[in-house]
Amino acid sequence: MQTRRHLARRLAALTAAASFCAAPAAVAAPGEDPPPPPPAIGGERLGLPGVQISPSAGAPALPGDLTGKSWIVADAASGEVLAANNPHLRLPPASTMKILFADTVLPKFDKEQVHKVAPEELTGLGSGSSLVGIKEDLDYRVEDLWRGVFLSSGNDAVHVLSHMNGGIATTVAEMQARAEALQAHDTHVISPDGYDQDGQVSSAYDLTLFARAGLRNPDFRAYCATRDAQFPGMFDKNTGQRGSFGIANTDRLLGKYPGLIGVKNGFTTNAGSTFVGAAERGGRTLLVTVMHPTTYQKVYDETAALLDWGFAAADKVTPVGQLVDEVPAAGAGPEPTAPAASGGQSGGDGGSGPAKALAPPVARAPSSEGPGAGPAVALGVATAALLPLLAFLVIRRARRAEAAAADPRWSGPPPFDQEA
Repeated sequence: MQTRRHLARRLAALTAAASFCAAPAAVAAPGEDPPPPPPAIGGERLGLPGVQISPSAGAPALPGDLTGKSWIVADAASGEVLAANNPHLRLPPASTMKILFADTVLPKFDKEQVHKVAPEELTGLGSGSSLVGIKEDLDYRVEDLWRGVFLSSGNDAVHVLSHMNGGIATTVAEMQARAEALQAHDTHVISPDGYDQDGQVSSAYDLTLFARAGLRNPDFRAYCATRDAQFPGMFDKNTGQRGSFGIANTDRLLGKYPGLIGVKNGFTTNAGSTFVGAAERGGRTLLVTVMHPTTYQKVYDETAALLDWGFAAADKVTPVGQLVDEVPAAGAGPEPTAPAASGGQSGGDGGSGPAKALAPPVARAPSSEGPGAGPAVALGVATAALLPLLAFLVIRRARRAEAAAADPRWSGPPPFDQEA
């Protein structure tokens, strides 16, 4: 019943998406130039290739040795993008996809809740996956599972939490819906843990949206800032007492870069290195995302360099774009502005003053009296007619994904290097 309820939610989201697709863009009249494409989410300049920056007098120069294919520097409180390089470039995200996973699933379970791990919850893990070391038929508190996600980047912890949430397919569908609500339209979710899958992509812009949203949750903020912890182990056969072992955060900047809050690192063969970092200095919180530099270590070096630049340049550059706000649910009011962070203890974004955001671009359908009305109506009718077929495909895909997660005989994704 629970799976059916989640599928019903997914079908509702699909219907809304299809309705959006049914509203066509404007069509040029005969003899007129075609209309320009819609602006990139967050501002026109963020859709342009290459580095985007608007320095004022006295602004420091950007670091000169940046190799990341895509990166972004943004103020967490105001959402202003201080500089960016190909921020909407769609790339494999590796374990930074776990930011969206946490933003979607973390609020659903009390951290003191205890869960006994069933054997089927640990099936379907990709070869070479990073693991925290969860064992079947043992009890774990939810907060221990989340430490396994944030510190050890444990795909086993992600799978257990996903099964608690209704299954892998349900969790993936909810993550995709959450991405759409955050206007993260560059993101396509296939696996909740970030394991390499054909077609699974995100962007520096989207990952930054996920981190900004996640940091509004005090538990998210606490987990990503935790440097080390004890994780439950096996029972000692002689004493009957349960042991534990130490785990450490794989984020190499945590505890080294002044004011670093955390967020999440990742690495796979296909994705290379990815990193989303947040740091606070002088009452200002900055977010930096770097994707696909030339080497593993450079993702940390370039993040630190961009954070240094951002804190020095924040008041000396004109923003080149904006981190957009979440789209409120139907019937809900606007999302409240998160409180300013103070000393790294608050669950808010940090900084001061109300959050500012550019209005998201709006797709406008042509007038029913205009020359594009005929094709527009035809497209809308055709899309509506396809909804039953789309619904069938969603259900079939969900069932196949659940079967793949539960049955090791199903073929899995290609192997990849140990994920950080």
